[in-house]
Amino acid sequence: MTRFSPKLLFSVAAFALASAAYANEPAKAAYQGDAAKGKEIAATVCVACHGPDGNSPTSANPKLAGQHAAYLYKQMKNFKADANGKSERVNAIMNGMIAPYGDEQMQDLAAWFASQKQSGGEVKSRETLALGQKLWRAGDASKGLPACAACHGPTGAGVPAQYPRLAGQFAEYTEAQLKAFRVSERGNDPNMMMQMVAVKMTDAEIKAIADYIAGLH
Repeated sequence: MTRFSPKLLFSVAAFALASAAYANEPAKAAYQGDAAKGKEIAATVCVACHGPDGNSPTSANPKLAGQHAAYLYKQMKNFKADANGKSERVNAIMNGMIAPYGDEQMQDLAAWFASQKQSGGEVKSRETLALGQKLWRAGDASKGLPACAACHGPTGAGVPAQYPRLAGQFAEYTEAQLKAFRVSERGNDPNMMMQMVAVKMTDAEIKAIADYIAGLH
């Protein structure tokens, strides 16, 4: 019969108690970003293209104000190159701009821009309003084009961590992104969802829906 020394038994018991205590400790909450820290970075790095509060001064750059933090964080991670020097989303400017920043700093930026109020947009073309509204609300069943509102919501507010806010975005930027998805120049959409949608759209439909989105509030 094997005998265990008192010291060994004590060590085993102590280890078991410590393991149980560790297992019962509440999980550490995931870092959510510090908007104040993000503001400091935005004011010195992002301001030229996106404005100090995420309301971009030009339509070539997207409005970031009011966008879901989880979506902003994902886009920054996608712009950041991996260990092999490759990134999921390619943009010569953004790939370089985001390179110096770590995970927490990206979350800080996301928290800052998400906390800001987006400046309003407006529909510019009354001629394409009806088409844009139809595509947004109902899509086009004849070619398997789903309604945009099905994922992004009736008002374009999106769904946090799943689908971005589109309402009020510059029409020019939205149009450019849809065309990039259509030819797979942009491919960081989960399960190629946006690529499969955009490939079914004509230039006229893309322009109409982008203009309609700009006027959503």
